[in-house]
Amino acid sequence: MAVSTPTSALASLIAAADPATPPTTTAPEWQLVTAALIGIACIVLLITWAKLHPFLSLLIGALVTGLLAGMSATQTILSFTTGFGNTMGSVGVLIALGAIYGKLLADSGGADRIVDALVSRASVRSLPWIMALVGALIGLPMFFEVGLVLLVPVIILVARRSGLPLIRVAIPTLAGLSAMHGFVPPHPGPLAAIGLLHANIGITLLFGVIVAIPAVILSGPLFSRLAARWVSVPIPELFVTDEDRGLDVSDKKRPAFGVALFSILLPAVLMLIAAIVNVLIPGGTGPVQVVLDFLGTPAIALLIAVIVGMFLLGRGGGMPRAKVMESVTTSLPPIAGILLIVGAGGGFKQVLVDSTIGSVIANVISGFGGSLAIVLLLAWLVAVLIRVATGSATVATITAAGILEPLTTSMHMSTGAASLLVLAIGAGSLFLSHVNDAGFWLIKEYFGLSIGQTLRSWSVMECIISVAGILGVLALSPLVA
Repeated sequence: MAVSTPTSALASLIAAADPATPPTTTAPEWQLVTAALIGIACIVLLITWAKLHPFLSLLIGALVTGLLAGMSATQTILSFTTGFGNTMGSVGVLIALGAIYGKLLADSGGADRIVDALVSRASVRSLPWIMALVGALIGLPMFFEVGLVLLVPVIILVARRSGLPLIRVAIPTLAGLSAMHGFVPPHPGPLAAIGLLHANIGITLLFGVIVAIPAVILSGPLFSRLAARWVSVPIPELFVTDEDRGLDVSDKKRPAFGVALFSILLPAVLMLIAAIVNVLIPGGTGPVQVVLDFLGTPAIALLIAVIVGMFLLGRGGGMPRAKVMESVTTSLPPIAGILLIVGAGGGFKQVLVDSTIGSVIANVISGFGGSLAIVLLLAWLVAVLIRVATGSATVATITAAGILEPLTTSMHMSTGAASLLVLAIGAGSLFLSHVNDAGFWLIKEYFGLSIGQTLRSWSVMECIISVAGILGVLALSPLVA
């Protein structure tokens, strides 16, 4: 899942999705589709059969895809390195900051305090439902990757302390995060689609929450029961605390629950405030809005959370300065592999984008239209195909919205119908996360899953959210027809 800032980066993404300037196809359509399929198969075989490291597998798969799609070797390498750099510059920074914050939260006892409060006040049966709610609340104002890196230590510690299978805890939390990313502004995809399709942001937000609730329930607490049977993995040896080691922690100083909760919600609040101000004062350039935009940038918000955490969590946990610095230093080496894999996933995605496979798929079906229900299904399908081809929910949302924008005028859509069109595209943008999605590799590496296990849990969960989402949109369509 791609991360972008909600202001300047959105403008460039919208411009790139403008159907008035379609990219030039480098090869016949059949060749592009074949190249993408062979490239994906190559990655899977290298990792599963040859046991090659995912970073090298993704690099080789990207080269195979680009060359078979008619790109030159130089173009393919440039495309891969551009995607790698863009991903590392956005997702990579967030992963590093999130790892530092997560280690501080664990070492200080802040995660213990939050987990103990969750586990002590809830039954084992209700924990998956509570984790789904936590994921949705954190995901409401936050980008998926930011919420994920913040909640990974909580997911792992809740599973460890409650005795529930890891997947039983992780899937509901991820469902809440993912649904908010696809359906609800101020996430960049829905926000850009609202502008392109001339929808009302308030109506979209209302309909988005209505659609997201059943989608989260089906894909989270309910599906996690089945997923836990399909995927049985040990809890990763991450964020191990003194209590987990069986040591006496009765006299150990820990941050207060309110302090720990404040620190974990701080970046969410900063981004939410910036988003609300941008909605209320679109295009504003006043000094207050400029400052809020800066503080609400995901990397800045998370950096502030890290700095505040050093003081609040460190002091609250009785950690001397040297211990805080040790926690920061030791948090980074374990994520080196994750950073390389996620960056390579971004490089492979960029090769697919630059080879124009996503545009080819979308253009094949962009000429169809009909009733509102048919248009909504069409919008979902366009986004699904671009999502599967490129691996980016944001790119899929914005590109599909740009392609389908003429339908809003030709069909004289109401603002309510346009809002449903935004949500149909958002639902399609979540379908089938697989090896070309950075989020796929984040989930795989953080929770110690194999590719097959990630497909049977995370990928199926994403498909359920997508299908439940479009069914919810179709159910609402008679209200605006």
